[in-house]
Amino acid sequence: VQLQAWGGGLVQAGGSLRLSCTASVRTFSNYVMGWFRQAPGKEREWVSCIGVSEGSSSYPDSVKGRFTISRDSAKDTVYLQMNSLKPEDTAVYYCAAAIPGGCPHGMDYWGKGTQVTVSS
Repeated sequence: VQLQAWGGGLVQAGGSLRLSCTASVRTFSNYVMGWFRQAPGKEREWVSCIGVSEGSSSYPDSVKGRFTISRDSAKDTVYLQMNSLKPEDTAVYYCAAAIPGGCPHGMDYWGKGTQVTVSS
């Protein structure tokens, strides 16, 4: 499984960005997907998970209500819509894939990150 994320950039506080991650995999719908982030000097942090079906998603309190994960099985792509961005959201964002039950603590595949910078 290969994962390619993009969509990061520089945005002002209060703004929005949408990250995308495309998976090169035979059966995208077999995998749960997740987004994670890592800020300089900090540990990697879970941001969101989505199950094999569109209706199952989860978030930590730090992003709940601001971030939305979704997936498009026709495009083998998972998205992260980020609204009301804060400077503390600044980090490198990674997408990851796992077999069902693996998100967030048992991710099997990781993509290269995309930088998100939120200015105050």
